[in-house]
Amino acid sequence: MNFKQLETFRAVMVTGSMTVAAQQLHTSQSNVSRVIGKLEAETGFELFDRHGGRLVPTKGADALFKEIERAFVGLDSIAESARAIRELGSGTLRVAASASISMSVLPSAVRMFGEKYPYVRVVVDTSASPIIANWIATQHCDIGFVSSYPDKPGVVASVIHTESAVCVMPSRHRLAKKKHLVPQDLDGERFISLPSGSQSRRAVDAAFSGPGRILALETTFAATICRMVSEKVGVSLVNPMVSRAMKLPGVVDVPFKPDIPFKSYMLKAQLAPRDTHTSFFASCMRAAFKQHQ
Repeated sequence: MNFKQLETFRAVMVTGSMTVAAQQLHTSQSNVSRVIGKLEAETGFELFDRHGGRLVPTKGADALFKEIERAFVGLDSIAESARAIRELGSGTLRVAASASISMSVLPSAVRMFGEKYPYVRVVVDTSASPIIANWIATQHCDIGFVSSYPDKPGVVASVIHTESAVCVMPSRHRLAKKKHLVPQDLDGERFISLPSGSQSRRAVDAAFSGPGRILALETTFAATICRMVSEKVGVSLVNPMVSRAMKLPGVVDVPFKPDIPFKSYMLKAQLAPRDTHTSFFASCMRAAFKQHQ
């Protein structure tokens, strides 16, 4: 007794006709009759009586149909569960992001993702880029977003967004009303830097030559730099998505030349299986970056 026999028998019972059952199953009436005959042989009793061209189920057929219906209800339940997983999602998606991305772009992406998959729990872990790379390599997190390129075995990194640095300064600063700034404009200015050795710090330092700036303070996060600027500690060059997200009163950002690219990277484990939720979240992040630019 196989699934094809049970499906065919059920179709005949529901429609009351081998002809209609054959149409529903996209097969011929003779094939339906042959399958029913094999099922009768396997069960050891007749399933239908023929009276005046009509099919009349036997008592044995009625009893068998009740058992088959229980099984098909279970199959329908499984199909409904599969549909719910496909359309609504289930389980947990673990996302890692650096602080600058977590406080600016990530919330919008989480909102977009939740609108499509309301039953998928999202866990956000925030840390420095090297730690996030380790989380991705060990598959502690499903997907990561960082602001510096991680050279980590087992991790695939791709640029998801690029913006040019802006100079953040107090709104009443002598340079605040300029259309754009160049390195020489910052000669003698107290400058707040990102950590020594970081990718962004190297890119910023490469734009300057000579004594020029006064390196007054060094700190890890661009958000901290913006707060320091609001307290008139100094000026700095940062990723504009951070200054936009913070919207600190009394702080303005001015375009800077030459362009200093601040890149954001998406990280995935090299051997991670393909996952619908992870792929869709990546799409949400791309859309969020565009919205915030």
